[in-house]
Amino acid sequence: MKLLKNGFIVNMETGEFSRQDIYIENNEIIKIAPNIQMDDVEAIDCTNKWLIPGLIDMHVHIKKHFANYFTAAGITTVRNTAGSIIELKPFIDANGSKLEPRVISADRMIDGPPGLWGDDTAYNINVDNADLAKQEVARQVELGAHFIKVYGWLDPEYMEVVVSEARKHNLEVSSDILYSKKVDALHAAAIGIDWLEHGSGIIQAMYPEWSMDAPKEIWDSIPWEQPDEQLIESICKELLKKDIKLCPTIVLYDQMRLAEHYWTTTHEVVHHMENSDYLFKHWPQAVQAKQGQVTFGIQTKTIQKIAYTYYKMGGTVVTGTDTPAGSFTYPGFALHRELQLFVDAGFTPLEALQQATINAAKALKVADLGDIKEGFTADLLVLNENPLSDIENTMKIDRIVKDGKLHAIHELLENIPTEQEINDYTKELIKTFEELGLNAGN
Repeated sequence: MKLLKNGFIVNMETGEFSRQDIYIENNEIIKIAPNIQMDDVEAIDCTNKWLIPGLIDMHVHIKKHFANYFTAAGITTVRNTAGSIIELKPFIDANGSKLEPRVISADRMIDGPPGLWGDDTAYNINVDNADLAKQEVARQVELGAHFIKVYGWLDPEYMEVVVSEARKHNLEVSSDILYSKKVDALHAAAIGIDWLEHGSGIIQAMYPEWSMDAPKEIWDSIPWEQPDEQLIESICKELLKKDIKLCPTIVLYDQMRLAEHYWTTTHEVVHHMENSDYLFKHWPQAVQAKQGQVTFGIQTKTIQKIAYTYYKMGGTVVTGTDTPAGSFTYPGFALHRELQLFVDAGFTPLEALQQATINAAKALKVADLGDIKEGFTADLLVLNENPLSDIENTMKIDRIVKDGKLHAIHELLENIPTEQEINDYTKELIKTFEELGLNAGN
């Protein structure tokens, strides 16, 4: 039992703050009221602190290696957009009760041959016929996948089969069609896809001659720095008819745009992970080579405009990062940067924060997350400054309450696995995959 006293609690719908107390029992918010008086309860003084819901990163690829970094950064729930349910089952079963964030996950991505990520592994499969598409969806359903993820090289015919099979089990289908030459956003919507990750497929719909490997003259013909708002609105209008959801992962694009000048921040969590360089050895090489700057980075302003336009038209747009893809998409802190980029795109600080809390929870169809209300899961951030006056204040974390348990940042960092622990864990995981006849991949 805990009692948070005298904090400014945000109303996630209106953005208004009121000074109140929060009584927490087990993992639930029991009562919110001024001046709650209780005996034999741990009281925590939150005077001159701002309380917001725990943040939700709607696009990650989480691993045990860096899971606790999310929590240390105030991200209490993640949506894992392709991975291995077998690997993540301990996180999923814990449902936020451990140090790691609550995990809502797809299983391996369903792509088409030859596969952007190569041969079949525990993390991806290349499908070239309807029967295999049906079998794979059935396998993922049996494993307990929360949704299905398709990739851009999957043939439209089999993408339609995947959607049809997923619907039988009331599962949504997420898509990354950035590299597709056969399916753009409008086609995906017609097929029945629910999610466009990275805002993918919209630029293809705007400029049908464009693709990620289009000739330079095609790239040069697109006004990347001054996006065509009318064209964006025309595509968004059609996507709205199908209630398509967007997760733009702007930080993924922007970090590659910035290359060696990538965004970072002086925070103990970031400092800790940068000193654990075995986790992300590919990042420094990627920025030095300016890897992805031309193909990904150039899209940043267009993706921002798409996200803001679709939101203003009434569409669902949520915050996600694609951590640890690209370069310097810091686990946890990349989401704080995503919030900043949402504000840069035109969202108010409240609107940006809503996409990482209340609206993200609604998109996940989880009724008791993303807000501070009686009966809700006790996931909270205690901040030292008001995040609605400056969105960067979301990084000024005093304490984290996750599933009703109070955490200090340094305590979470102390539980980051060592390199030896990760090596031992990985060996056991590979052994498990091999016993199940799955290729562990690289």
